[in-house]
Amino acid sequence: MPRVRLALWAAAVLAACGLGLLLIPRGAPEPGPAAVGGPFTLTSDKGTRVKSSDFDGTYRLIYFGYTYCPDVCPTELSRMASVLERLGAKADRIQPLFVTVDPERDTPDVLRAYVKHFGPRLVGLTGTPEELKPVLSAFRVYSRKQEQAGSAVGYLMDHSSVLYLMGTEGEFITFFTADDAVEDIAERLAALP
Repeated sequence: MPRVRLALWAAAVLAACGLGLLLIPRGAPEPGPAAVGGPFTLTSDKGTRVKSSDFDGTYRLIYFGYTYCPDVCPTELSRMASVLERLGAKADRIQPLFVTVDPERDTPDVLRAYVKHFGPRLVGLTGTPEELKPVLSAFRVYSRKQEQAGSAVGYLMDHSSVLYLMGTEGEFITFFTADDAVEDIAERLAALP
């Protein structure tokens, strides 16, 4: 009797799976481009208001981090600078951007002093927490304050570390991580139309 029950149960599962396959719509649309990024208005390291559309016509390399970051941010911004250096004159088509995840400390003055260490073209962007929240969400950026008891800095920011490549109208193209070699990133950027 247990074998019969097992066989009936297996037949019912297979029939349900077959019915499920019949109910899948035919000709369903192919997945579109990733929904990453979007328009924003923030404050630059020079203290001026900047819209994402101000960079239209150039590709954008965008990194989210913060100036008090002890290791990952300076490493990734140095890699970004190396990529742009390798591109030579082709780097003029690319605008590097650094968006803070720590608006509490990263004022325009603090950003201005920081970004100059990573090349003359890097623009730092900040804003109020309310202005930054939808930008971080649109770019799928994770960030969270980590209190550091007994530390002079008070807290660090735990955050994702991704270098975004956006198109000439702000559309998402791809992203790079620490696993991508500087040479490979430069090669991909050099091949942009």
